[in-house]
Amino acid sequence: MKLRKQVTVCGGAVFCVAVFSLYLMLDRVQHDPTHRQNAGNFPRSQISVLQNRIEQLEQLLEENHQIISHIKDSVLELTENGGGVPGAQLPFRNPNGSWNFPFDGQPTFLSISPQDCQFALGTRRQKTDMQMLDVHSMLNFDNVDGGVWKQGFEILYDANEWDAEPLQVFVVPHSHNDPGWIKTFDKYYSDQTQHIFNSMLVKLKEDPRRKFIWSEISFFAKWWESVDSQKREAMRKLILSGQLEIVTGGWVMPDEANVHYFAMLDQLIEGHQWLEKNIGVTPRSGWAVDPFGHSPTMAYLLKKANLTSMLIQRVHYSIKKHFSATRSLEFMWRQAWDTDSSTDMFCHMMPFYSYDVPHTCGPDPKVCCQFDFKRLPGGRVNCPWKVPPHAITESNVAERANLLLDQYRKKSKLFRSKVVLVPLGDDFRYDKSQEWDQQYLNYQRLFDYMNSHPEMHVQAQFGTLSDYFDAVYKQNGVAQGSRPPAFPVLSGDFFVYADREDHYWSGYFTSRPFYKNLDRVLESHLRGAEILYSLAVAQSRRAGMEGRYPVTDYSLLTDARRNVGIFQHHDAITGTAKEAVVIDYGFRLLRSLVSLKIVIMNAAHFLILRNKDTYRYYHTEPFLEPDEKRATQQSLPERVLIELDSTPRYLVVFNPVEQERVCLVTVLVSSARVRVLTEDGQTIPVQLSAQWSSSAEMSKGGYLASFPARLPALGLAVFQLYDSFDSSLTLFSDSLLRLHGQNLAQRRLDPLPLRIHDSDQQDFFIQSQNLQLWFSGTTGMLESIKRKEDQQELKLRIEFLIYGTRTAKDKSGAYLFLPDGPAKPYAPKEPPVVRVVEGPLFSEVVCYYQHFQHAVRIHNLPGVDGLSLDVTTTVDIRDQTNKELAMRLVTDIQSEGVLFTDLNGFQIQPRRYFHKLPLQANFYPMPSMAYIQDVQHRLTLHSAQALGVASLKSGELKVILDRRLMQDDNRGLGQGLKDNKRTANHFRILLEKRATANKHAGFLSKITSIFHSLISYIYGASTQEVIVFLSSFFKVHDSQPISFPSLLSHMTSMFLNHKVLALPVLPKKRGVPPLQTFSPLSGTMPCDFHLLNLRSIQNKDKLTPSLDAALILHRKGFDCGLEARNLSFNCSTTQGKLSLAGMFHGLDVHTVQPMSLSLMYAGTPLSNVSQIQLDPMEISSFRLRLG
Repeated sequence: MKLRKQVTVCGGAVFCVAVFSLYLMLDRVQHDPTHRQNAGNFPRSQISVLQNRIEQLEQLLEENHQIISHIKDSVLELTENGGGVPGAQLPFRNPNGSWNFPFDGQPTFLSISPQDCQFALGTRRQKTDMQMLDVHSMLNFDNVDGGVWKQGFEILYDANEWDAEPLQVFVVPHSHNDPGWIKTFDKYYSDQTQHIFNSMLVKLKEDPRRKFIWSEISFFAKWWESVDSQKREAMRKLILSGQLEIVTGGWVMPDEANVHYFAMLDQLIEGHQWLEKNIGVTPRSGWAVDPFGHSPTMAYLLKKANLTSMLIQRVHYSIKKHFSATRSLEFMWRQAWDTDSSTDMFCHMMPFYSYDVPHTCGPDPKVCCQFDFKRLPGGRVNCPWKVPPHAITESNVAERANLLLDQYRKKSKLFRSKVVLVPLGDDFRYDKSQEWDQQYLNYQRLFDYMNSHPEMHVQAQFGTLSDYFDAVYKQNGVAQGSRPPAFPVLSGDFFVYADREDHYWSGYFTSRPFYKNLDRVLESHLRGAEILYSLAVAQSRRAGMEGRYPVTDYSLLTDARRNVGIFQHHDAITGTAKEAVVIDYGFRLLRSLVSLKIVIMNAAHFLILRNKDTYRYYHTEPFLEPDEKRATQQSLPERVLIELDSTPRYLVVFNPVEQERVCLVTVLVSSARVRVLTEDGQTIPVQLSAQWSSSAEMSKGGYLASFPARLPALGLAVFQLYDSFDSSLTLFSDSLLRLHGQNLAQRRLDPLPLRIHDSDQQDFFIQSQNLQLWFSGTTGMLESIKRKEDQQELKLRIEFLIYGTRTAKDKSGAYLFLPDGPAKPYAPKEPPVVRVVEGPLFSEVVCYYQHFQHAVRIHNLPGVDGLSLDVTTTVDIRDQTNKELAMRLVTDIQSEGVLFTDLNGFQIQPRRYFHKLPLQANFYPMPSMAYIQDVQHRLTLHSAQALGVASLKSGELKVILDRRLMQDDNRGLGQGLKDNKRTANHFRILLEKRATANKHAGFLSKITSIFHSLISYIYGASTQEVIVFLSSFFKVHDSQPISFPSLLSHMTSMFLNHKVLALPVLPKKRGVPPLQTFSPLSGTMPCDFHLLNLRSIQNKDKLTPSLDAALILHRKGFDCGLEARNLSFNCSTTQGKLSLAGMFHGLDVHTVQPMSLSLMYAGTPLSNVSQIQLDPMEISSFRLRLG
């Protein structure tokens, strides 16, 4: 009976699958443009194609009719409402209590090319031999003792293997210099790094066979600027002769987990531009021995910068072992979305534990350590294996050479070529002249012996990294950067890194989140300053006012670029440096933030003047003041108070996004009678609310005035603020305090209303025109969400949890996350104070707990800002011991252990929850977003700072907000994390519905209902059994190694990470000259294009801008499978086409030259009217001359 029941259920399920598949096939044929185009394969092909073309034409005509009707209705509405300004109608309450806010009524459209939707489907994606998600699924991660190579296995070889073709050995001396870790950048330079360079000049010249590599341009530039021309020329000769190779050539060796691709690329450009100007050399090979895990984004950027090869080191030891066993340590690293293998990058993975000498010559560190001649007896460093090195002499050279060759041969067995790479160095090595002699002289004796004995079948020499790669390419008969025959192709990333046992380096994804957030703020300011500065300089040049504009601001830009670059270092943004070093980083970041605000304000001053002839720049008399200030490098920002009176105070608002933007602008004003006008004098509605000095007390320091604005793309809008008795459009927020029995002093600020509920436990809600949110009456936390167009609400519960650390042996520290088990619910000592604020433009709920303040806000606006939840959690755990605070989102989404996280804000990487791995191995970096999804919904957590994230149960997202740890985790730092700051973590939560969900949900429910009735009638099976059984067939399959956000999600992330800047115009004795809105773009950019930067290029002879700027564009891949929503701006795609001619209003594009990504290689110049075309996900650089 049981078997019969199972067979019937399976048979019914197969029938349902077949029917549903047929339904989908018919639907796809009917609606998919690609099927229409291929309809000619069927009989009567000509008629079929013609019929499909007519259907497409009808569809386009219908769409155009709708757009025209929409425009017509909007024009009539604008006419009736007196011009369509935001202030034409008052907000009003609906019968259900929600606010209705008629905004400007401006018609917008969404027009996505069907061809642009095909890319995300992945149908043309190139297959790879190894996908890292599959590798993780396959491996046991069992950590079996491998003998002398503890994390590997015994390596055997036949001594005659190299008789026909000798082994080539390249020993590559190097010194890894951290721009800050135990010491500050400047202290490292003065104590050690400058001595490395000075000795390098002398020691490399002594023997032309000596080679060396260097990567960190930040140190190299500092040394260069301190020496005379003679030493500069000597160093230049070493580089141009090939004795010294610059590898990667970035400002630093960046972290690859927490960094955003904007900064990742910017520090690479800064290093490469410095090299081009001062040395005239172009790096060929990438070198990344110390980042704690590796991202394919770096491979992509290096490939686009015209590097041909790269090397990585810190990869999980089980993966290294697997790759070693399959001889896959060298591979072509391909991007997951690649359709034509154009992103393939040749990559070498170092096989052993570390990049130090004991772990680079071969599998036995006890032997390799004997060939680190800095450890000769009598020195400060020795070998932990108790067998010291011996200086090479005639009497021992034969024995020593054969011992070393054995290691070289064993290492070579892990690779597919008879060429072996042997790095020779460690942190801050070669800082003393003695070590140069110890290493070079002893190794040269070994090489001379090996090379003079043909029976050893080896050719050993010093080499650079590119020397090694060139030999591999030559031996395999391929060009540089090409795929050698039979070498594997890989896609995916190398997170999470573990160096031994269950020591997963997932703690640093969150460590010191205050500075992770400050870095993102600084990056946004840098990009905004670059764009406005480039436009202002071009406009001043066109107006013949170049001498009057402060081009000296370029030095502030350069300093900021370099400080942002320094902070991308893999011990800076990671939060893994000593406390004194972190303070030094903080001072650098704050100094540059202040400088960038000056650059932005100076550019804005020039650009908004109606009459440029009135422009005067006085360093001591600024025209604008910043929107907010920070008292110290460890302070949260505070708004600048705008003093109001009856004369207008002008406000300039900068939108750093390349699309028009509808948003709320909030400023701190001195008067409750605030009136806000547009540039042309139209009054705008204002929601007035309080600043709060505590959970129950309104601050006397001013009022928060929030008003809606439609801001031009990359532009500057001008508003007027008054203290006016005629402020009928200024509406007060309604504030309610839910005290839960706490006896707290309250303070109200007249005229703002304040209500008190002492012990209300009822659940409650806030709502906007798009969303309704329900909250717990006891905790004040979000419980559920309902989109206004949906019939049902979705569970969306926010909870807070605490992780501890292990009580014995190894504990969590700056790098490692070693929890003492699953997280425990956060247990407050007292119930929270909950503040509910409602108004026409926004509503919010703020919960005050002992260790955090949690705010959820919704905006009553059309478009991007009105479709997501704005979440800010301000954390302060300075009184905790060995605790980590986490925020968890709990939903009904059936994600089934699949999580999607971004890599560097650039691409999305699917993840799976692996039960075979410890909890800490299932946390991943989240630089900007993470999402879960099922057949109906996708829930995305957007983040304004890099943090660690996991999905440990279906339907859940968990993010670590801060970590306070009292001990070191034995990775060299020597400190815990005890310098926590009061930190504000900013998020957006976006709930999207699948476009196919509505379409197929009814059909699927009918099939399920019929099948359920059949089974229930025959066997009495429960409804839940049927639904669970069927959903295993109909669920969304997330096994693809590729996924993309929607366009709405892309824009939500952009709005979160690039906030508007509201800059008050300072009062002037002579009055403020006439101002006007600045709209730099002459048209609308395709909404899948991101203007990553418009970066002024430096003159070669001085620290001033040249006539050219670098335009860096990124075309984003996006998922069309989610419901299209009104973004409140005209959004269209163009299959990657963009015309640069006339792109900028009021500026001519004189020259356009395609460049490599870091501007070191020039392509064929284009006509200034040329149309460029980018593939999805492509980033490209162009050198422009504007004027």
